Amino acid sequence: MDLSNLKAPEPNQKKAKRIGRGQGSGRGGHTVGKGHNGQRARSGFKERFWFEGGQMPLQRRIPKWGFNNRFRKEYVAVNVGTIDLFLEAGKLEDPSISLEDLIEAGLAGKGDLVKLLGDGDIETSITIEVHKASKSARKKVEDAGGSIMFVEN
Repeated sequence: MDLSNLKAPEPNQKKAKRIGRGQGSGRGGHTVGKGHNGQRARSGFKERFWFEGGQMPLQRRIPKWGFNNRFRKEYVAVNVGTIDLFLEAGKLEDPSISLEDLIEAGLAGKGDLVKLLGDGDIETSITIEVHKASKSARKKVEDAGGSIMFVEN
């Protein structure tokens, strides 16, 4: 058995409807199944999927607002307090924390831009790599004796 021997099942062997072939065909001689007059009965009519027959289209009825900046950079927020908790739990190494360490710990995803925020407190002196940092986060890290290294985007 191969593809040349296959036959379609009985219901799929029906012949196509040949409409518009006269009154005797039994399949619409006069109006050919298109009703009487109207836009849809004309030759060449092609209905677009968004066409609503003169009713106000959906894309014009729905209110529009806002603006989406295509060039916006999304940053993943990592708080100073979270870094301190991860250091205590042993999920981050003490002296220096790189972006790869943050990704391994699950604080950021691969390819994410990271911003260090100042929520919480830190007592450990660390050197951390991030893309951005808030003023309060800088102050808290530097007060603890650490430093922040900025990575290019």
